[in-house]
Amino acid sequence: MQFRALAFGLLLVLIASPAAAENARDLLMNAAFTPSNKATALGRIDQAIKSADAAVARNPGDQEGRLQRAVAISYRGKVSRSRSDLMAARRGFEAAIASDPRNAEAYMALAGWHLGVVVELGPFLARTALGASRAKGLEALERSLALGGDHAFFPAAASMLRIQLDPNDVGCAERLAEAALKTGAPTPIDRVMQRQATTLLASLRTGNGTVAAETAKLLLPFGRVR
Repeated sequence: MQFRALAFGLLLVLIASPAAAENARDLLMNAAFTPSNKATALGRIDQAIKSADAAVARNPGDQEGRLQRAVAISYRGKVSRSRSDLMAARRGFEAAIASDPRNAEAYMALAGWHLGVVVELGPFLARTALGASRAKGLEALERSLALGGDHAFFPAAASMLRIQLDPNDVGCAERLAEAALKTGAPTPIDRVMQRQATTLLASLRTGNGTVAAETAKLLLPFGRVR
């Protein structure tokens, strides 16, 4: 079973948050978009998990620290193709939403989890093997966009997810990528994602959705791990 496209958890939640999780977030953001080998990527992810664990140990109520930990575990699951990590990450994303139903980053994380699994395994196997659902993923994606509309991160991430989910729907992905370029970019991850959206948009405008989907895969966190 292949998991190379899973846990888009994307990108998830690297957006600016309270300082308690800052170190883990910074570690993940710096590692996520830097080409590396598997061992280096896993080492960086392990550092981020330890940082998030330390934040939660200092403050057990630190929900951002818990969410960052779930993000890091999702990345570890993506790189190592670990089913147990992917399931643990999903539980973390769902717990974050239960704690704060207006957390746009947690919804994007959950959307990426569901849709990434569906893209990789197909709807039937995604559902039977991991309980992933296209419908649940799209529902979480729309909720995330509605709550996080003032940050470029969200439409940029949504564009990458949508073109992978349906390479024939170039128009939808193109509109989202264009929206990302017009939306505010107050944080470092917003600016990173705007650059990614610019690259993806150039591919989308050729009209070849299959090529654009492959481009999106490379633009995702740890998408260039070899």
